[in-house]
Amino acid sequence: MAKTVFLFPGQGSQEVGMARDLFHGDEYFLSLIAQASRITGEDLARLCLKGPEKRLANARFLQPLIVAVSLGYLRRVQEKGIKPDYLLGHSLGEITALAAAGVISDDLAVVMAAQRGALMDEAAQLCDGAMMAVSAQVNDIEALIEALGLSNQVFISNINSPEQIVLSADKTSLSIMSSRIHAQGGKYKMLNIAGPWHSPYMASAYEKFKVWAKTLILQEPCTPIIFNAMAKPESNPEKIKEYITVQMKSPVHFKQCMEYLHREPVETFLEIGPGRVLSGLVRANGFMQGTKVFCVNDLRGVDNAARELSVSRDL
Repeated sequence: MAKTVFLFPGQGSQEVGMARDLFHGDEYFLSLIAQASRITGEDLARLCLKGPEKRLANARFLQPLIVAVSLGYLRRVQEKGIKPDYLLGHSLGEITALAAAGVISDDLAVVMAAQRGALMDEAAQLCDGAMMAVSAQVNDIEALIEALGLSNQVFISNINSPEQIVLSADKTSLSIMSSRIHAQGGKYKMLNIAGPWHSPYMASAYEKFKVWAKTLILQEPCTPIIFNAMAKPESNPEKIKEYITVQMKSPVHFKQCMEYLHREPVETFLEIGPGRVLSGLVRANGFMQGTKVFCVNDLRGVDNAARELSVSRDL
């Protein structure tokens, strides 16, 4: 039987003005935004709708915002009766997946995202770091890092597809890497992310989040979640806590998560939340003809997915 996957984005998918339609009268979504604003001490509704973009990119503000936006659209998708067989979040998106699977409440998801973001921002202030996407294969990038003598400065933080790697490092080291990649005719792009996530630079954030999360009570997921750290589902709450914590300083194995789904009869993906990054990665990981991919980043996207999937079921 054909299966459906809900995807939840992380940082880098944001834009000023995201979720504008949810801000018009969606009381549940507005309650999540109000909660996140109280926690962060920032008017997140204003920041989300008006920016500035540089302040929006701060993890302590952006992480709870993205989770709230994704949960807002998720609720609308659920109201349409669309149900997933698997859940997969990219980086921060794993917190949204936890809420979608009933592992934690929506309220706790916002709290967790705010805590995670604050600790990652704090760790980022200890280094002048950033992230850069590169169109290359893992072996080639590993060889280049070693050849440049940057093994202790540059780390592979995301393996997104067979041809897209993301690097985390201090900005000086990334400049050296980008110069060499450009000289070799390669492609790269600096990401709109305010720190070197998923790398040893986040060790202090990992340690503090581990202590903070120790007393949290998680439930077993009602829908399988494929976790970035291991690229497979896990149902044990303590293991889940370990995976979402260690993910802060270890790579996101999104390509391997996609490989897991290739072994299942997956027919439909819904990317639920801001942007359309993950929709592109679905295609980049080989889900082509015969696979439906819906980008649910506004209410029109919710209606479109519901209409198309209803037609498919009727045929």
